[in-house]
Amino acid sequence: MYDLLNGMRVVEAAAFIAGPSAGMQLAQMGAEVIRIDQIGGGPDHKRWPLAPSGDSLYWENLNKGKKSIAIDLTQPEGRELAAALATAPGDRGGLFLTNFPVRGFLSYEALSARRADLVCVRVMGWADGAPALDYTINAAVGVPYMTGPKGGDVPVNHVFPAWDFICGAQAAFAMVAAESARRRTGQGADVRLALSDVAAACLSQTGQLAETLLSGEDRPRMGNDLFGAFGRDFVTADGHRLMLVAITPKQWGGLVSGLGIGDAVAAVEVETGAAFARDEGARFIHRERLFPLFEAAIGARPVEAIAAALNAAGVTWSEYQPLSQAAGDPRLFAGNPMFQTITHPSGLSYPAAGPAVMLAGIDRGPIAPAPRLGAHSDEVLTGLLGLSSGAIGALHDKGVVA
Repeated sequence: MYDLLNGMRVVEAAAFIAGPSAGMQLAQMGAEVIRIDQIGGGPDHKRWPLAPSGDSLYWENLNKGKKSIAIDLTQPEGRELAAALATAPGDRGGLFLTNFPVRGFLSYEALSARRADLVCVRVMGWADGAPALDYTINAAVGVPYMTGPKGGDVPVNHVFPAWDFICGAQAAFAMVAAESARRRTGQGADVRLALSDVAAACLSQTGQLAETLLSGEDRPRMGNDLFGAFGRDFVTADGHRLMLVAITPKQWGGLVSGLGIGDAVAAVEVETGAAFARDEGARFIHRERLFPLFEAAIGARPVEAIAAALNAAGVTWSEYQPLSQAAGDPRLFAGNPMFQTITHPSGLSYPAAGPAVMLAGIDRGPIAPAPRLGAHSDEVLTGLLGLSSGAIGALHDKGVVA
């Protein structure tokens, strides 16, 4: 946890990944993030994976460092409270993060009528308001037809919700940017960010859209081959599978010399007229001639010998490992200062991730766990809305808050 956004107050009403991950990133950079939770939990409150207690490991990791007020949003009084919280006064308040629909009681029009300088960042599925999830957007943009084994014709879905997390990062950035602009201009902002636009932008920015438009064809499936350069998985003599990548001339030179196959590669260059050291595209074009050389060199030696040679030559590589094994890797999880072991709402103690950003020379603060539903209801109603204990008690009695 860092303190860069100290003084910023964000009210969040969001479920699933994109919106909550944006709020988590803001909280871990020092903002006060107050979640509006439905009493009993929203649609993602029990989402898998689950702890033995039935608590969601998913939910408690996406909501670290936040506060929670539990409200019955089906009641008019509950909806009024939610709108009041989103538009509560304060120079660094009036920041609302949500994935509720564009229209409704939490619309920008309704909220900005209460606070004209409101900044609302709204995460959406499709930009036209239609619902979507990461997995349906991924299917729509064509990535599953580029993923999978060579020659296959069945789409292969990814298992990591990449668009969600990219969207969450952009939503957090948009919130900080809009708040910065408001401090200069006094103007609020109605910011809308759709998963569909995030995915479309990413495919455009990597040149994949232009490639398809210009060629009139889809990129074929290539298994684990790296498109446009040299990269693939290879198996050592003792059965370890390694991923090797060589994009720059230095990476290529180190890989060839580290494996001791310079003469064999030079023979392929003579045969093809290619210059592999300076042309990464040539390595891709002639990969079927090059791959057998690497398969033979790597397949003849155990992983320990291969690793020593590759490391000595400064090669870019990794060994494939399941998450159960990676969890003990000191560069990733075990021993990584980004992680701290904390006690979560499930009652379990296990490592939790702080910000991936490292601020050199600044100590990381302690990671705060996710809140229990409604853990801060009375605190928020008193501190933010100025309600008396009697008024808060009446709301509890009516079941409006919990």
